[in-house]
Amino acid sequence: RIPSHPVGKRTSKGSVGSPYSIKDYYAVDPALGTKDDLKRLVTEAHHRQMKVILDVVANHTAWDSVMMAHSDFYKKDKDGNVTYPYDWSDVAALDYKNPALRKYMQDMMVYWVKNFDVDGYRCDAAAEVPTSFWNEASDAIRAVKPNIVMLAEAQKPDLMVKAFDLDYAWPSMHSLNDVIMNGEPAQATTRATVESQRKIFPRGTLHMRMSDDHDELRAIARYGYPGAIAAWTVAATLEGVPLIWNGMEVGDTTYSAAPALFEPQKIYWDAVQWHKEYPAYYSTLLHLRREHAAFQTGDAEWVGNSDEQHVVSFTRTDGKETFLVEVNLSNTPFRGSVQGGTTGWTEVKLPGFSSGTGSLTANATDAEKAPSTAALAPPELPAFGVRIFRK
Repeated sequence: RIPSHPVGKRTSKGSVGSPYSIKDYYAVDPALGTKDDLKRLVTEAHHRQMKVILDVVANHTAWDSVMMAHSDFYKKDKDGNVTYPYDWSDVAALDYKNPALRKYMQDMMVYWVKNFDVDGYRCDAAAEVPTSFWNEASDAIRAVKPNIVMLAEAQKPDLMVKAFDLDYAWPSMHSLNDVIMNGEPAQATTRATVESQRKIFPRGTLHMRMSDDHDELRAIARYGYPGAIAAWTVAATLEGVPLIWNGMEVGDTTYSAAPALFEPQKIYWDAVQWHKEYPAYYSTLLHLRREHAAFQTGDAEWVGNSDEQHVVSFTRTDGKETFLVEVNLSNTPFRGSVQGGTTGWTEVKLPGFSSGTGSLTANATDAEKAPSTAALAPPELPAFGVRIFRK
């Protein structure tokens, strides 16, 4: 699990305590290994062209943290006692009005980058910590390693001006909930969320789009097996960066969110026996993103379709090529029309799925075999179906 620091025991929750109740920021939890193990993990990841970012919990610590020796590091109630944020009674709130606390936390973040070559941080509850601290810490870390990644677990425009490279796109996930679970119109709801974020965030902001998260019930629990794939396809093909979270790629249904958050959460890899197509599908879409700049930096434009209550359709364009994405976010099969013409398109081959509720994806044709004049005449999508075309 992440964070990798030891967890406090005083007032802890669940059988293992909250992973966000940190006892010592300069230590590695023995249950996960040693500092040498972390160095090896980072080295091996780098050999595979992967980055490793650590989860840093800067807003609060465990009540039995080593930092309790400095009571001035913590916020106090009206009686002068160390207090906690919100109803998070298992953690103690840090006080960023104290310059000594700010230096301690900044030095700690530099330490892991400088000594272990980690590639940045996923910053828990980032909006609860002053933006000025993140700006200072980011400068200090980038002075050691310029190409770090800073991910804010937040939706706060100020954070994206300087300190952070990307944030959590919770509104997009909530819009998927509204569509698939509550019957809201697919195209209008999804589009309104994306466009509203464009207006309030700095130009070029990258949002990490997800359909699954440690604070939510699993996407499979919320959307069903075919719906989970359809929802993630939207997250993976819209502008931003997609998240694959703990076992999504094998159809793992292990519980998440509280109270499961405070229990051991090992990925149930054997789930792939029932969902053998899952790894191939996730791999195919990630390969598509990696190989085509349109999915990384291309503009996203919404195009109309004849059943916008259930279907979302949009293009991604980078000036050299255009992709048309069609996703059915309902259990109602679609046979209709999508704007964009019927010529010049070839269909991207996607791994086929089948389940008890029907096909997840259309029977896609190899791009080199797909007749360009028939690709969109007329488009058909089964329940929770996906089709992607290239021009």
